[in-house]
Amino acid sequence: MTLTELKYIVAVARAKHFGHAAEACFVAQPTLSVAIKKLEDELGVTLFERGGAEISVTPLGAQIVAQAERVLEQTAAIKELAKQNKDPLAGPLRLGVIYTIGPYLLPPLVRAMIGKTPQMPLILQENFTVKLLELLRQGELDAAIMALPLPDHGMAMQDLYDEPFVVAMPNHHPWVARDRIPAEDLKKETMLLLGNGHCFRDQVLEVCPEMARFSTPGNGMQRTFEGSSLETIRHMVASGIGLTVLPRASVPDMDARGGMLQFRHFENPQPSRRVVIVWRKSFTRKAAIDAVVEAIAGCDLPGVTMLDAPAAA
Repeated sequence: MTLTELKYIVAVARAKHFGHAAEACFVAQPTLSVAIKKLEDELGVTLFERGGAEISVTPLGAQIVAQAERVLEQTAAIKELAKQNKDPLAGPLRLGVIYTIGPYLLPPLVRAMIGKTPQMPLILQENFTVKLLELLRQGELDAAIMALPLPDHGMAMQDLYDEPFVVAMPNHHPWVARDRIPAEDLKKETMLLLGNGHCFRDQVLEVCPEMARFSTPGNGMQRTFEGSSLETIRHMVASGIGLTVLPRASVPDMDARGGMLQFRHFENPQPSRRVVIVWRKSFTRKAAIDAVVEAIAGCDLPGVTMLDAPAAA
């Protein structure tokens, strides 16, 4: 049994396709297939059910793949220990960010990191929360920035900042005359929300009870349209289709006048989200995480409250 064979079975379990797994491992498909068959013969078990367009993992195979992932993670930890002995800030840091944070945090963060730790370039990936957690467990990311609440993850976590939500409306909307918007009034409006899979959608529905109550089918919210990105939704609001809720950092100037959009705060208590950074407990370059946290604290994100919280498991 070799680490390479373990890497192959994890790749096949993830891709559910031998060809795609081979591409991900940068080897020819016959090479990967022969190695996996050799491992199955050595163990005397069948790891994958072959046949049809998609490969499935056998129940025992799923347990072996899970153990293989842990072995590969610990192998990566050994390599990281060796690096840390030299310089924990040397070498790339693979950082994941959810879609509704990346466009607003990454530009100032990357600038800050280039200035402070040029020897540690960031390799960035935007994705959904669930996918980022999966990549963290698999050792394909070193850390990820996302928003609470999170599913059970068993990783180390540190709070970064609290970010309120704001209401965006077209400049001709009657609410432009208001200073603040009650969350319950949103039920009377056509709302534009992110589609399923985006945690920001879930956060908005969770912290705005009236929206959650009236967003169920046939239960009252006039209409709800779903978009694929906050920027797409922002343009739809500007065209007069409806209203939306945005994270405060996405609005550089709440008092901007003359544009196609107007923004208003919610009435107190204002709905908000807590942004955190998460990493594997086995990740040994804690100084690299600290450098990212320090850089984020220095980013001038509009309207957010930076937190000085200790790292927690």
